[in-house]
Amino acid sequence: MKQLLLILASAVLAVGCAKPGKFVPGTRVPYSNANKSVLDACEEYRLAVERADADALMLMAHHQYWEDSGTPSGSDDYGYEGLRNVLMNRLHKATDIRYSVRYVGVHQQCQGDLVAGCRAAVDILVDASFTITNAYGKPSRPDKRDQNQLVLEWDGRRWLFLSGM
Repeated sequence: MKQLLLILASAVLAVGCAKPGKFVPGTRVPYSNANKSVLDACEEYRLAVERADADALMLMAHHQYWEDSGTPSGSDDYGYEGLRNVLMNRLHKATDIRYSVRYVGVHQQCQGDLVAGCRAAVDILVDASFTITNAYGKPSRPDKRDQNQLVLEWDGRRWLFLSGM
């Protein structure tokens, strides 16, 4: 029993004494200035979704934005103007948006200092819900859980979304 308590106490001490800054706060993503900055951009995106702020979301999108919708058919793919249509025609119909994200991983193309053209892929788990009027005119509140990948590019000043919004 003493041995078990000693092992348990050692484990608690080891966890409690872990280096601060080892991970980006609130995540299990290894800390680096580049990882923190890309996750900060993703948080701005998440908050804009919750506010249903289509204008802010469009300002975050790269002009070369492309969405393939994750399907083999190209009929549902769209670019920057298609994103504008999706946001303007669908987002404003939703209310009481809850958009929670868990950051699973960040894969940076560039290591070290950020330079224009650096790309990052951010793997996320989404847990979201919103209220929308269904075909019968009644409010409906679907829950959505999915995995997604956000792809961003550093333009020299900020991260812009290339896909995944």
